[in-house]
Amino acid sequence: MHRSRCAASGISTITTMKNIPVPIERVEVLASAARTGKPLNILPYFLIAPTFILVILFTIYPAVGSVVSSLYRPPRSVRDPAIFVGLENYIDLFDPAHYIGSTFLQVMGNTIIFALATVIVSIPLALGFALLLNRQIRLIGVYRFSLFYPALLPMIGAASIWAFLFADTLGLVNTILRTFGMRGQNWIGDPGLVLFTVTSVNIWKQAGFYMIFYLAGLQNIPRDLYEAAELDGAGERQKLLYLTIPLLRRTTLFILIVSFTFAFQTVEHLQALGQGGPGDRSNLLLYFIFQSIGERRNWGYINAMTVVLVLILMIFTVTNFLYFERRRDEEIS
Repeated sequence: MHRSRCAASGISTITTMKNIPVPIERVEVLASAARTGKPLNILPYFLIAPTFILVILFTIYPAVGSVVSSLYRPPRSVRDPAIFVGLENYIDLFDPAHYIGSTFLQVMGNTIIFALATVIVSIPLALGFALLLNRQIRLIGVYRFSLFYPALLPMIGAASIWAFLFADTLGLVNTILRTFGMRGQNWIGDPGLVLFTVTSVNIWKQAGFYMIFYLAGLQNIPRDLYEAAELDGAGERQKLLYLTIPLLRRTTLFILIVSFTFAFQTVEHLQALGQGGPGDRSNLLLYFIFQSIGERRNWGYINAMTVVLVLILMIFTVTNFLYFERRRDEEIS
């Protein structure tokens, strides 16, 4: 260990055996505190303590409690202790022959279809809207606001609008179909159509929201890159595929994770569009969990479903993050 002086800044440092420069002033403060027994400055820890307390109370504690509770079943009477069953609650959830398993698998399938459809349709739509509106044309602000406006609506309000549009007898969609000689559909009451209707509402509401992020990403791409590509003879298609989309990778990763997470957290608009029916054909996982709480079902199953929901979101987020990071590292190397 020896003393040195940084040429650039003039700060005295001590270089350790690992050649890590440490400012002498910092070392002397720590050494002085150790010799004199004076307490270190606890103000930073005091300032972040409320946040840590809130995280522990409202995030960590409920999460650990849900995991533990998912391993138990309610007692037969209020005086008896809860019954430890291990992973049996999870096994029942994925057992088609079990009463809870048959419904859970139906709801899980609906949720996966709903989430994938939302991601696959809303993200390309958002990118397309952003590409169209990333230019200086007359009334551009009006066009952007009209596409973003659905995102400003409360989800229950947006669902109510679509419930009117898809109404069986007086709905606008069926009125247009009948005008052209086609038969109207029961968009909300038909088991084969209700999930499509619910998904359409979510896509309509989210596409404009994600468009804003893509617009921000497009406007941060230097114009010089496009000019250089044009000098090399690149057309619009080549610039989109090999310049715009790769440079928007971070934005796409963020939107992908947010879109998938929002899809699994959908609750409100199901209340206005069939309440998960008919026959749970439009029911989604989080809404089914809330229904189970309201119906006072086995809380062991409810907590097990909650754990499954969190695990799905965690696996999806980590997997996508690692995939995009690996792609970035491969391109750099």
